[in-house]
Amino acid sequence: MAVGTQYLAEQPRLRTSSMVLGAVAIAALMAAPFFFYPVMLMSVLCFALFACAFNLLIGYVGLLSFGHAAFFGGAAYFTAHAAKVWGWEPLTAILLGVAGAAVMGLVIGFVAIRRQGIYFAMITLALSQMFAFICLQVPFTHGEDGIQGVPRGHLLGFIDLNQPLTMYYVTLAIFLFGFFSIWRIVNSPFGNILKAIRENERRAVSLGYRVDRYKLGAFVMSAALAGLAGGTKAIVFQFATLTDVQWQMSGEVILMTLLGGIGTMIGPIVGAGLVIALQNYLAASAFPVTVLIGIIFVICVLLFRRGIVGEVLELMRRRGKNAS
Repeated sequence: MAVGTQYLAEQPRLRTSSMVLGAVAIAALMAAPFFFYPVMLMSVLCFALFACAFNLLIGYVGLLSFGHAAFFGGAAYFTAHAAKVWGWEPLTAILLGVAGAAVMGLVIGFVAIRRQGIYFAMITLALSQMFAFICLQVPFTHGEDGIQGVPRGHLLGFIDLNQPLTMYYVTLAIFLFGFFSIWRIVNSPFGNILKAIRENERRAVSLGYRVDRYKLGAFVMSAALAGLAGGTKAIVFQFATLTDVQWQMSGEVILMTLLGGIGTMIGPIVGAGLVIALQNYLAASAFPVTVLIGIIFVICVLLFRRGIVGEVLELMRRRGKNAS
C-alpha cells in the first residue's frame, strides 16, 4: 500500500518534470537555427520523425520491418510529383504523400502481419524492394535521375518556404505534430494493447483482442508517419531519388533507432541526430563516415544494449531505487 501511495504521489511530479523538459527542448529547437546550419537541422528533424515512426512499430509492437524505406521514399515521390508537376500547395502535397504511404502500409501490412519474426521482416524487405524496382521503371519518377527542382512554394498560399528560417520552423512544426501523435498513440488505450501484444501475444489473444487488426493498425500509422517525414524531406531538399526507397535507407533508420534506444520516445531522435551530425561534419574528412558509424554501432551493441537513451533511463531508474 505504501509503495502504491508513493507511486501515485510521484505521478504529478513526474508529469511536471516532463512538461518542463519538453518546454526547454522546444525552446532549444526554436533557437537552434541561429547557432547551427538550418539545412542540417531540417535533415535531423526529418530523419528523427522517420526513426520515431519506425520505433512505434518495433519499440511498442515488437515488429521489425526492413521495408520502411518504401513509405519514406514513396511519400517523397508522391509529394515531389504533386508539388512540381501538378503545382499543388506544399502542405497538400505532403498530405498526399502521407495518404499514399498509409495506403502502401495497408497493402504491405495486410500481407506481412500474417507472419512473425524474421519471416515478417523478410516479407517487408521483399515488398519494399519490389516497390523500389517499380520506382526505377515508371516514368513519373524519372528513373535514376529522380524528381529534381521541386518548388517549396508558399504554405497555405502566403507563407514563403523559400526563406530558410521559415522552412525550418515549418519543418519543426511538422516534426512536433508527428512526435506528439506518436506520444498520444503510445499513451492511449490502443497503445497499451500494442504493448500487451509485444509482451505476450498469446495472452492478448486469450483476452479476446484481435491482435492482427491492432498490428495492422499500428503498421499503417507507422507507415503514414514515415510518409510524413519523407514528404517533408522532399519539400525541404527539393528532390526525391531512388536513395529514399532503397534498402539502405531502411537499414539506416534501424541503425538510428538502435543507437538511440528502442522503445523510448526520444531515443530515435538522439540516434538520428548522431548519425546525421556525423555524416555532415565528417563528409569532407578522409576517414570513411560509414566505418565510423559502424564502429559506434558495435560499441553501443556491446556496451549499451538498450541504446544511449535506454541506458541513461535505466541508470536513473536504478539510482531512484537505491535512493528510496
